[in-house]
Amino acid sequence: MEIALIVLVFIALLLYIVWLPFFKGTSTGVNNNSAQENPKNNIRDETNVQLYKEHKAEIEKDFSDGGIDEENYQYLLAELDSSLLQDIEAAKKESNVIVSNKHFSVLWPLSLSLFIIAFSIVLYLKQGTLTALMTTPNAKQSSQQEQMSGDQQAQAQQEQQEQQEQILAYITQLQQHLEKNVDDGEAWYKLGQTLVSVGEFDMAITAFNEVIRIEGEQADLLGAIAQAHYYRNNQQIDEQVQSFIDRALALDINDPSTNILMGMHNFIAKEYEQAIGYWQRVIDTKKQGVNINALQEAVNEAKSRLGMPSMNSNQPEKAQATGPTLNVSISLADDVAQQLAQGEDKVVFVYAIPTDGQRMPLAAMKFMASDLPKVITLSNDNAMSPANNLSSVSEVHIYAVVSNQGGVGIKSGDFKAEIQNISVDNTDTLSLVIDSLVE
Repeated sequence: MEIALIVLVFIALLLYIVWLPFFKGTSTGVNNNSAQENPKNNIRDETNVQLYKEHKAEIEKDFSDGGIDEENYQYLLAELDSSLLQDIEAAKKESNVIVSNKHFSVLWPLSLSLFIIAFSIVLYLKQGTLTALMTTPNAKQSSQQEQMSGDQQAQAQQEQQEQQEQILAYITQLQQHLEKNVDDGEAWYKLGQTLVSVGEFDMAITAFNEVIRIEGEQADLLGAIAQAHYYRNNQQIDEQVQSFIDRALALDINDPSTNILMGMHNFIAKEYEQAIGYWQRVIDTKKQGVNINALQEAVNEAKSRLGMPSMNSNQPEKAQATGPTLNVSISLADDVAQQLAQGEDKVVFVYAIPTDGQRMPLAAMKFMASDLPKVITLSNDNAMSPANNLSSVSEVHIYAVVSNQGGVGIKSGDFKAEIQNISVDNTDTLSLVIDSLVE
């Protein structure tokens, strides 16, 4: 069952990255045929799920029949784990082949999807052939298996080579376009996602940083950089990766790419409750381009390992408001309001941090200064991590910051307000008046 989940989320992650730009183009009016293409997308998702089930059954059969020893069985699981996370994310922003005139064609995401499937087949065939040699079956069976896998592998390798040539041509086309259009953020993003899919993580990070230079710091861009660092770091979350994750979630706590990354990382670590929390966020937001069915199956698998009942992907889970809640009234001082009224609308961050010196917010919200005054509620639903929320502490410090540059953290030029040592069981409405300039 673990292989089944890994293959499913692997394919869904890559298809998410590949198809999201296509869906994004249709939602902004660039592509007027999205309504006609949705049935095809559903068929493609069903095909991928079926492929995953067949692939999983074959691998488990080989293992149960003794065709794969424990070492190679674990190795194959590790390889699937490694590539699984990239599958859902690979469908996120790959759909537009013709960058210069911004027309979104279905050919590129379709070809990349075929490459993903072909790559999975080749990976299995290569591992299966190696396992057959190591287990030394009888001569007749060995000859038949080797001949069959050899023919299939040759065909799959040819298809893979064709797909790789198409991807390389796509990368070249993007690079040529960007030489003349260095401020095309959309093209830089597509280049970054494509480079991630071929393992060029350093170049991908450079491309994502170019998008930030052009469009400013956004949650999905920080999440993409976090993923690239994560893969380059052999799927380990170090301080650098964690810093990008924290910044992404501070900007958008429901960012799909970051939550999917954290969910998969926790699932691999057998932290199933935390994995469910991250994945459920993405499911509840119902953002376009996300494979909700694949994520729901992943949630169901995690629940089954915890002994919890699963649910159908078509039945939304009822939100349960549990844990402490803090009601906070946010407003601007008159002089601050006058200064802000003279320029562009600014982003406001409100967050609660523990009193023990840790800086990771236990709850955070984001809105615009033009929305003030307003009353907000901080709760476990606003947590950046299911394991670190208001229920995990007894007291917090609460900050409200008008960001001058739009980024997280308190920087020079920002306006802020704060209240210290607030009990999480407080039932009164707290007042924060933003009146201090950060020097």
